[in-house]
Amino acid sequence: MKYVKQLMLILLISLLGEVLCAYLPLPIPASIYGLVLMLAGLCSGIIKLAAVEETAKFLIRIMQVMFIPAAVGLLDAWGVLQPILLPVTVILVVTTVLVMVTSGKAAQWVQNRERKAERP
Repeated sequence: MKYVKQLMLILLISLLGEVLCAYLPLPIPASIYGLVLMLAGLCSGIIKLAAVEETAKFLIRIMQVMFIPAAVGLLDAWGVLQPILLPVTVILVVTTVLVMVTSGKAAQWVQNRERKAERP
């Protein structure tokens, strides 16, 4: 029963994100609204971490399963993707490397800053 309550709370936050998306004239996906609402609720203490933690961990463990419909959709759209496969592949590789380098540099910057703050 605990898991059902936790899932219902997560779904309620997602529903509120959908409502915000429907009423706010911004080009932001409903899932982003839901994530921001969940973050705000957790940071403010309105939502206790224990109220969603176990179900959230379970959803993270099975996240790979959630990508199966998207992969099937890509297979279904093969006729549309085939002519632009090379540019899409180049874009994917370049942006992935760019994100990895940027993340690594940001992590190094934070680590160096923390080390300097620890020194007298």
